[in-house]
Amino acid sequence: MIVVLNGYPGVGKLTIGRELAQLLSGRLLDIHTVYNVAFALTEFKSPEFRQTVEKIEAIAHDLILKLPVEVPVVLTTVLAGDSDWGREEWLRIARLGESRGPFCVVHVHCDLDENMRRIQSPGRGAKLKPRDPDMARRNHMRGDILAGIDEPNLLTLDVTQMSAPKAAQAIADWARAI
Repeated sequence: MIVVLNGYPGVGKLTIGRELAQLLSGRLLDIHTVYNVAFALTEFKSPEFRQTVEKIEAIAHDLILKLPVEVPVVLTTVLAGDSDWGREEWLRIARLGESRGPFCVVHVHCDLDENMRRIQSPGRGAKLKPRDPDMARRNHMRGDILAGIDEPNLLTLDVTQMSAPKAAQAIADWARAI
């Protein structure tokens, strides 16, 4: 099983993902684990950045495929809008999901005020995560559609009023029923 938590920065994907991986007795691969090497050593969105991300993902996906099939894997990502790179990125994730099925996609979101509050939390900076409330505002205003909208196993979850443990439990219950 692959469970992908897709949502804009600051909605709580990593916090929920940690809880979910424990509930499912699985593994967690957070997008920042993949991206932080590229952030540290290349220019954001440069060809080198993209190549670095793709190479790290390839290594991670190979390792995921070597795990016993009964070990669920939770992935977090931020894929929205319509770009060639985003489509390619999503296709790589979807192929991984098809290889390890079932492939479950969760669109995680919260209202703007809560997103702005969460994105500014102090711990995010230490993890190289964005902390700009204007980013949250822009994301909400643009309303780019999150990748995976056409996947058959899709859950849209508003976590505005949910704790991470409650959100993770709702996702785990849904995923286990698939």
